[in-house]
Amino acid sequence: MGNYLDTTKDVYKAAAESPDVGLCCTTTPVWKLPELEMPNIMLQMNYGCGSTVNPRDLADNPKILYIGVGGGMELLQFAYFSRQKGGVIGVDVVDEMLEASRRNFVEAEAMNPWFNSDFVDLRKGDALNLPLEDNSVDVVAQNCLFNIFKMDDLKKALKETYRVMKPGGRLVLSDPTCENHMPEHIRNDERLRALCLSGSLPLKEYIQTITDCGFGTVEVRARRPYRILDSKHYDVDELIYIESVEIAAIKDPMPEDGPCVFTGKTAIYYGTEKEFDDKKGHLLLANQPLAICDKTANALASLGRDDIFISESTWFYDGGGCC
Repeated sequence: MGNYLDTTKDVYKAAAESPDVGLCCTTTPVWKLPELEMPNIMLQMNYGCGSTVNPRDLADNPKILYIGVGGGMELLQFAYFSRQKGGVIGVDVVDEMLEASRRNFVEAEAMNPWFNSDFVDLRKGDALNLPLEDNSVDVVAQNCLFNIFKMDDLKKALKETYRVMKPGGRLVLSDPTCENHMPEHIRNDERLRALCLSGSLPLKEYIQTITDCGFGTVEVRARRPYRILDSKHYDVDELIYIESVEIAAIKDPMPEDGPCVFTGKTAIYYGTEKEFDDKKGHLLLANQPLAICDKTANALASLGRDDIFISESTWFYDGGGCC
């Protein structure tokens, strides 16, 4: 491991031994589900910037891998849906975080009659070299971890997730992104990178890195304000605005014309016919909205028709699209 990853381990070792409530601030409310009680210690150790738990990903008893266990909160939420021995695998490189999660699961057992600690298989392991076999899990999730990696390591982590996922599997990610220029001295600050700030990439570059690893479909599910780096608290000349994003990348075959990236665009046909068929697999019923990927949006726009409306990106997509 490089020095910046050693710094990251030190930060999260300390956060495991003494919960740091202000370390991260999730932009997504914690799921409220029937008969799911969350130990307070898990809430205090919720070191993520969003959520990776979505019931749409969790049908049919999937095998789930969660990378970077934190206090175990999302592992418990995933176990709520799977409820089987070893149905959720948690991998972390920090021994103290694994130990803290084990303790927290004992408390969760006392609060949740349906839950057994053996629903979660905790393993010591590195995101850059996952201790799993090829094509062995249906869902891989990580929350506010991959943005810590520098580009070469980020590519390795994404390739590792791709390797262990079954065909059609989903990689669910939550990370900070940033469209402002990040000064090099800030980007190279090891502690700020460990705190999920200085490693934030522009969203387009972040998605490109994902699709370069072979994921044929990418869904942008949420995009929200997250952090501000200002000159009063950081060594910056101008305000840097950071957002959090929630994304699902699907291990689909790569289309010949490139990946399908959904950013929340919609097409509505409002012509005089009952429907419009673009002869490329997209049927637009009259005055009925159809979620479309950006590639399809560009293709429809290029037709120059005056009876098809195409929305801007809403940065919210939750299924039911064109591809």
